[in-house]
Amino acid sequence: MSSVDYGEKFYSWLDERVGISGLIKVAEKKEVPVHKQSMWYYMGGIAMVLLAIQGLTGILLMVYYVPEISSAHSSVLFINTQIDFGWFVRSLHSWAANILIFILFVHMFSAYFMKAYRKPREITWFSGMALLVICFAFGFTGYLLPWDEIAFFATKIGLDIAAKTPFIGATLADMLRGGSEIGQGTISRFFLIHVILLPIALVAVAGIHLLLVQLHGMSEPESFKKAKKKKYEKFVPDFLVKDFMVWLFFFNIVAAVVALFPWGLGPEADPFAPAPAGIKPEWYFLAMFQFLKLLPPHIGPFEGEILGLMFFGVLALILLVAPIVDTGKNKFISKCFDIYGILFTIGFLGFTVWGILD
Repeated sequence: MSSVDYGEKFYSWLDERVGISGLIKVAEKKEVPVHKQSMWYYMGGIAMVLLAIQGLTGILLMVYYVPEISSAHSSVLFINTQIDFGWFVRSLHSWAANILIFILFVHMFSAYFMKAYRKPREITWFSGMALLVICFAFGFTGYLLPWDEIAFFATKIGLDIAAKTPFIGATLADMLRGGSEIGQGTISRFFLIHVILLPIALVAVAGIHLLLVQLHGMSEPESFKKAKKKKYEKFVPDFLVKDFMVWLFFFNIVAAVVALFPWGLGPEADPFAPAPAGIKPEWYFLAMFQFLKLLPPHIGPFEGEILGLMFFGVLALILLVAPIVDTGKNKFISKCFDIYGILFTIGFLGFTVWGILD
């Protein structure tokens, strides 16, 4: 019997149990709108590739990383200097994490301005926002793990700010620290959250998100819906081939950045040393950090930082409830959400750039 016959038998065996033929037929029927904003459809695929890179490089790093205060920094240094291509894997993990959050921002706001959150995609929007929060948590917990000076003090500042959150902040910060100070309990908790709890949450929420995207298809902007002539292309193979080429192109860009600008490792953290000047959180927390710095210690009877955190909570809540309020039936409300999105984007970018340059 030839290898072709064995291949056909295996395919038939697998098809009976998994239903590959049915999935292929569904994929062949799926169509993607073609219009001036079609480029934004590729953001979700890029994010998926970056998540895959995070998972693969994270597993490789876990082979040598030791989540202990006495060994964490030296284990990362060992990866960077002694393991073949260890520096590349670690840099790829760090760069991909930052680029992933940037792409998620682009993906979120492109969906926001295209009104992709409207019926029947409300849950798709909610799950996407949840994915963004999960990736923020990945970034925050992973930042401390190398146990270098900048990561230690940036995490300390982040937890101190989080502790000011009304009602749950102090308790949550103590739980994450494992006490009143950052130590072995903190790095152990962050490691477990980073490699166990968050991946489980990510797989669950991403699975729901992708299922809903496949169920409802690609959203169509208002200008496309009103067009007299509409153009579509097959998801398989037309859009999928283009998507794959975008993934390949983007991966090469990320690899080039990693090779040219390897991710550094600062001096080992000393919890008893004073904080170095100019300590800042990662760029995606800089807008909040920079805004909170502008607030006075007290505004009336309230602490300035508490009011600042409440203000950011309201800003995020407005984005979250967009599908509920902006249903497309009221043009004035729709315009208000457009203006809000523009102001939010300008404010976020402005404070972030200011924080980088400050």
